[in-house]
Amino acid sequence: MSATADLFEAPPPNKAKAFLRLVMIEHSVFALPFAYIAALTAMFLTDERVHWSTLLIVTVCMVGLRTFAMAANRIIDREIDARNPRTAGRELVTGAVSMRTAYTGSAIALVVFLGAAALLNPLCLALAPVAVVPMVVYPYGKRFTDFPHAILGLAQAMGPVGAWLAVTGSWSWDAVVLGLAVGIWIGGFDLIFGCQDVAADRAEGVRSVPARFGVAGALYGARACHVLTVLLLGWYAVLTDAGPAFWVGLLVVVCAFVYEHSIVKPGDLSRLNRAFFTTNGFVGVSLFVFALLDLVIRGLGV
Repeated sequence: MSATADLFEAPPPNKAKAFLRLVMIEHSVFALPFAYIAALTAMFLTDERVHWSTLLIVTVCMVGLRTFAMAANRIIDREIDARNPRTAGRELVTGAVSMRTAYTGSAIALVVFLGAAALLNPLCLALAPVAVVPMVVYPYGKRFTDFPHAILGLAQAMGPVGAWLAVTGSWSWDAVVLGLAVGIWIGGFDLIFGCQDVAADRAEGVRSVPARFGVAGALYGARACHVLTVLLLGWYAVLTDAGPAFWVGLLVVVCAFVYEHSIVKPGDLSRLNRAFFTTNGFVGVSLFVFALLDLVIRGLGV
């Protein structure tokens, strides 16, 4: 009987796959396109040539830091997640991922990030710890401020700035403008995402804009954020002398924002996931495609 039972035993869990589900690795699509826009623009302005090795290391940096940030977020928020019906199925809550695996995975991701930063240039390595701080502070933000979304935005804003630094080794205000656009964009859609947790957050004392000001207030705030995002992206285009293709991409982004805000309303959050995941993923990828096309038309070579 034992031998027969062994044939039907579930295979041992794949810790790596479970960890990747924990950190939602596929959501790297939100931040990576803007890092690529910054890096490729910097390469174009420097010598009009793509430096593939640098682009690869930038990718490793971005994925490593984001993986660390998500793992830290899940570790720090595990008790809050357990009390929220929406998040009670997360891997650390159910035990699909152990605390040991989460800590180990986050440590490896952090080492990968710091190692990749060291391969870029001394300034990137020196500033790498600065990029880590808001990643850790963000999950604690909901315990002491009604605006944790701003901390998330600050964390995400550093991606394009870091990518530009990786290419040039020097500071760029153009990259700062792009970073602000990204940070405000992500902060804005985090306002939308937080609307589904208003009841649970208020019950648990978790602080956020939706919990403090209500769903309608949060959605108005998200609209303001996305208007400002468009203005900053336009400013970035002017600063970098972007061509028509980039402006067409910006128009596509505007249409995506209009659609996003048309399907999420204070009294109807049924399509929130479509607005959050699908539309915002489309925003990043589509703008990257048009920005890349613009740079190629202007002379960026491989």
